[in-house]
Order: sequence, then C-alpha cells, then structure tokens
Amino acid sequence: MVNYRFLGNSGLKVTELTYGNWLTHGSQVENDAAIATVHKALDLGISSFDTADAYANTAAESVLADALKGQRRESLEIFTKVYWPTGPKGPNDHGLSRKHLLEGINGSLKRLNTDYVDLYQAHRYDYETPLEETMQAFADIVRQGKALYIGVSEWTAEQLRAGHALSKELGFQLVSNQPQYSALWRVIEGKVVPTSEELGISQIVWSPLAQGVLTGKYQPGQPLPEGSRATDEKGGSDMIKRFMKDETLTAVQKLQPIAEGAGITMPQLALAWVLHNPNIAAAIIGASRPEQLEDTVKASGIELDDDTYAAINDALAPVAVTDPEETYSVSPKSRLI
Repeated sequence: MVNYRFLGNSGLKVTELTYGNWLTHGSQVENDAAIATVHKALDLGISSFDTADAYANTAAESVLADALKGQRRESLEIFTKVYWPTGPKGPNDHGLSRKHLLEGINGSLKRLNTDYVDLYQAHRYDYETPLEETMQAFADIVRQGKALYIGVSEWTAEQLRAGHALSKELGFQLVSNQPQYSALWRVIEGKVVPTSEELGISQIVWSPLAQGVLTGKYQPGQPLPEGSRATDEKGGSDMIKRFMKDETLTAVQKLQPIAEGAGITMPQLALAWVLHNPNIAAAIIGASRPEQLEDTVKASGIELDDDTYAAINDALAPVAVTDPEETYSVSPKSRLI
C-alpha cells in the first residue's frame, strides 16, 4: 500500500504517490483503459488524484469523474488546476482573474461531479492579474466550500512568499506548489524548497521520472522505442527532448547497477530519490496501462541510504539541471490571445 504525507502545514494527508492524468485521459488513452488504470491505482492504495481543467481541453476531468464513480468521496483527495486556456480560448478563458477563477471552479466541479475539490491550484503565475485579485478569489472559493485547500504550480520563491502573505491576511492557507522535479531536473532546490520549508508549503512534483528517461528505456545511440513518449506528439515528445541527449542517456545508464545494488527497479529508484526530499509531499505518477502501476507504487516506503542517494547524485551530476534561474522562465509573461 501507499504511504501518506501531510500537505504543507495543514492537517490534510495525501498519498506520496499521486495519480495524475495530464497526458493520458481524454487524449492519448481510450476512456476504458483510463478508467481501468484509475481503478488499479485505487486497488494499489492511491487515494490522491491530480488533474486540470486544461488537460485534453476539460475532457480529462470528466474521464476522471467517470473512473471515480461509486467511490466514497470522503476517502479521496481530488486536485485540479486553473490557468491555461479552456473552451473557445477567448480573452477571459484563461489566467487567474476573478472572473476566470470563479467560472473555472464551477466548471471543474461540474465535470468532476463533486461538490468540492480537496486542492485547487493556480496552474501558473499570472503576471497580468494583480495577485491581490487572484488570492481574494481563492479566499472566496474556500469560503464557499468549493475548495478545501489552495495550492499553486511552478511559482518562484518570491511569488510563493507574496502569495503566502496574502493568503494569511485573507484567512486561508497556501499549502502546496506543483513544480517539475526529478534527479535530472533539480531547479527548485536552490530557492523554492528553502522558501517553502520556511512558509509551510509542500511540493507535489510532476515528471519525477523525467518523462520516462529515468526508467532507462532510452538507450544512447539507439532508435527510440516504438510507442514511447518520445515518439508521441500528443504524449509529451516536446517535453522530453531536453533529456534525450546521448550525454544524459549515458549518465542515466549508470543508475542501473545502483538500482540493482539496492534491490529495486530504475523507476522505483527515481521515485525514491524524489521522495527522499522531506519537502516533497507527493510525486505524481501516470500510466497508460494498469500494469504499469504495479512496479511504480512499490517505490512508496523505500528509503534510500546515504550512500545510494550520493551515488545517484554523482552519476547524474554532469547532466542534472540545477540552476534556480530556470524557475523564472516557466510562467508566460502574458496571456496570449
């Protein structure tokens, strides 16, 4: 079964491996397969599920609702996000304005077939909307009982500090940030994590396997495996390109003997590395087939000893991205129409 961790400085517990449906539900995977995968996640002890209104242009939320039908709502932790364009993508169909936030939560609740979400997250920082307006709208959503907790995604240390201060003034708590984080992408360690630890904010991290590169299935100098994410334009091929250099793939192969020495698989090693960081509340995992989850969920509870953790870092040191300045390039400077 999957272990639980507290989300930020709150009383909410989430499964340290959280199921996410970014690249699968409503687009890459047929609905029947998506529903079967969610049922497998439930069977394996995962109770936390992450989605967003923009995934498959709202379809992913509906598929997740179908998959969770009949489950006891109180036994689930459902997260969704708002910011990216939805619908016809008009001038107010994205961003963090009061208008879009209030319309966004109502749309998400309808599609998810629930009265509330456990965590409502700002999918990016909105430079075109005053932060005060955004945080006031979040406060109202909490007071209306439509979201129990508020989080953000890919915010910088300074943005987290400003958002946290406003949330305290407005009587609610900013509990989480959802950044990309893996043994190959460590940009949050310099500023975001220390600031979050100070403020009582946890990370719920996406792409802990670096889009699958840390599984070791991509070999340097070899053709890409058929049906892999690197070959699927709908499945994140653009995202994975940064990790597909031979230098990176060669370094990743050095993890195989480290995993064997620890008696675990490469995916388990990568997830255990992420969860070794105490500021991480959860690592988001996905799957296109139910059987893929069997191996990955076994990472929950694995504790890497200091020598193994150091060996992973040494192997990837030449290729891991650690520059904290990378956190400033994630959110768009404008809401393009």
